[in-house]
Amino acid sequence: MPNYKWDHIHLRTADPEATVKWFETVMGAEIHRSNQNGKPRIDMTLGGANIFIAPVPAGETVNAAPVTPYQGLDHFGLAVSNIDDVAADLKKKGVEFTKEPHSPRPGVKICFIRGPMGISIELLDRDPKYT
Repeated sequence: MPNYKWDHIHLRTADPEATVKWFETVMGAEIHRSNQNGKPRIDMTLGGANIFIAPVPAGETVNAAPVTPYQGLDHFGLAVSNIDDVAADLKKKGVEFTKEPHSPRPGVKICFIRGPMGISIELLDRDPKYT
């Protein structure tokens, strides 16, 4: 069996600057700007993952983002410590919570927030004694 390793997430957006600003300001993502084939490119690093931002030019025909929950890729999850403190900080920044912090089972506390373009992001705080 091949050894698969995580490489990147690819986000398409009509407003790359607003998207990266949200992730940088709200979640502390590192923003990386470069040029590719003579065109500006914006990438981010968040939680160790590479996130590539692809602009959707005006007039390009693309489907609207789905509203969660839906079949297929539904959300991405980020591990945090002290989720209640993290949630309080995000609320101060005006972040919308689609599910408040709660414990679905012993040793795990989670919440869901809405990112730009309706992206669903899960935050997880795992107690190591349960893993």
